[in-house]
Amino acid sequence: MDLKDIQNLIKFVAKSGASEVKLEMEDIKITIKTGVEKTETTIVQQSPQGIPQLQGALQALPVTPSGESTNEDSVSGKENQYIEITSPIIGTFYRRPSPDKPVFVEVGDIVTPNTIVCMVEAMKLFNEIESEVSGKIVKILVEDGTPVEYGQPIFLVEPI
Repeated sequence: MDLKDIQNLIKFVAKSGASEVKLEMEDIKITIKTGVEKTETTIVQQSPQGIPQLQGALQALPVTPSGESTNEDSVSGKENQYIEITSPIIGTFYRRPSPDKPVFVEVGDIVTPNTIVCMVEAMKLFNEIESEVSGKIVKILVEDGTPVEYGQPIFLVEPI
C-alpha cells in the first residue's frame, strides 16, 4: 500500500461518515478516526521494509472534516445557484426501478419534496432516494449503474 492509496482511503473514510476504521494487513496496521473537528490517522509498521516516512506525510495531508480536498476545482457561478441532491448512503446508483421500466427523472423534470429521483442499492437492498427540494432537474451527475459514496452529489436542481 503506497502513500496515494492511503490518502484515498482517508478521503473515502472521511466522506463515508464512519467514526473509526481499522485496517490490518500483513506488514501494516492503519487506524483512521474521524470527527467533526479533524481526521486522525495512526500507522503502525510491523516490518522493516515499507515506507517509513508515511507517518509524517499523512500528518500534512489536507483533508477537511467532510473529507474533501482543500484544493478542489472551482465551480462556475451558474452552478453555484443550483441545489445538490446527494446520496444518503454508499451503494450503486440506478436511474430506474428495473431495466424494463422508465427512468425516475430526466433533465428538465420538475421535482418536489418526496419525489423519488433514483434508487441506491446497498447490500442487496434497493433504497428509493427522494428529493428534499422543489425545482427543475438541470443535470444528472452520476452514470446509471455506477457506485456512489455517502454525500456524493447525484443531481443538480434549479430551485423554483
